[in-house]
Amino acid sequence: MQINEPSDRRTVVAIVEDDREIAQLMAELLAREGYEVAICRDGSELDRLAARRRLDLVLLDLMLPGEDGLSICRRLHSAPVRLPVIMITAKGDDIDRILGLEVGADDYLPKPFNPRELVARVRAVLRRTRLAHRPSPLTGRRYRFAGWVLDAGSRELLDPQGEAVELTGGEYDLLVALLDHPQRVLTRDQLLDWTRGRDAAPYDRTIDVQLSRLRRKLGDDPRKPAIIRTVRGGGYLFAPPVEFAGP
Repeated sequence: MQINEPSDRRTVVAIVEDDREIAQLMAELLAREGYEVAICRDGSELDRLAARRRLDLVLLDLMLPGEDGLSICRRLHSAPVRLPVIMITAKGDDIDRILGLEVGADDYLPKPFNPRELVARVRAVLRRTRLAHRPSPLTGRRYRFAGWVLDAGSRELLDPQGEAVELTGGEYDLLVALLDHPQRVLTRDQLLDWTRGRDAAPYDRTIDVQLSRLRRKLGDDPRKPAIIRTVRGGGYLFAPPVEFAGP
């Protein structure tokens, strides 16, 4: 395991990759962008690193010796302190990328990747993470819809029975975008721009996966969705009326 110890606190990115050459290329690229970088060969090295120092982001290869990337991502997602993860996949199958997002990855990037895209995705995920911990102008604001409540201050979603439903950062951003524009047809590109900004890559399919997951968490029948409806040739529409409370 290679660790560049910082002289002052900077953003620390852990690269979990058993291919030494690929790991070193990513490390050098991110170091040039001003990030502190740690290289781990497997999940156990990542665990030891995380126990010693604070990490801001993990670049996690899907195929690893021993515990695979999906299992590691699942553990990180269920940890008390949420650590953002970008899954790096060598396989081109959509199912591998979907599985990564399903177990809690914030984004994915298939190999081979453009170095500029890697940097853009790292910046995008870190920005969303920092915004999540920053005081928000929506602090105290509550959205109510179809018996559900979303508290924008705590980012907590409560179902009609008052039980908390966990959302990833991407799912939360997507839900807020829909709640801010209820009963309006929103194109996929609009949602992509509002949730991922200028760093979104052309033909990015992350929105589609997150919409599917969000529907499931809201109990929306994917065959006949009543909350987030698909408008053929148009986009998506958040159907229930939304009530706002607070600022």
